[in-house]
Amino acid sequence: MSHSFGMAIESLVAVLLLLTIGYCMLLNTRLKRLKADEHSLKATIAELITATEIAERAIGGLKHTVRDVNENLGSQLTSAAEMSLQLRKQVAEGDNVFRRLSKIAIAARPASETEPAVPKVSAAQAVAAAAQAFSERRRSDGLAA
Repeated sequence: MSHSFGMAIESLVAVLLLLTIGYCMLLNTRLKRLKADEHSLKATIAELITATEIAERAIGGLKHTVRDVNENLGSQLTSAAEMSLQLRKQVAEGDNVFRRLSKIAIAARPASETEPAVPKVSAAQAVAAAAQAFSERRRSDGLAA
């Protein structure tokens, strides 16, 4: 009985040893795969670091460009506001000149018989109206035309 009992224990130890060897082989293949994944992961991390550095440089360039554009746009907006003010003044002055010229033209036009709504104006009255229209006209420098 002691001989068969010893054989059973040694058989059990042999089976357990075979299971351990099989498990070690499985672990070895998994470790090899993990090592291969580690290398690809290192390569991916290196690519990410490179891409991050490129992106940081690009962001720095974009910040510089935005700063330049902001300065240029600010000066252009200021210039456009000044030009708009000048144009507004010139349009208003042109409107005044047009109104005065219209008054002069109406005053200087001889009355015709085809216009019944316009009362007849004597030559003296027409000259007086034209003189009044000329006296109302002023230039921006203060001189009468």
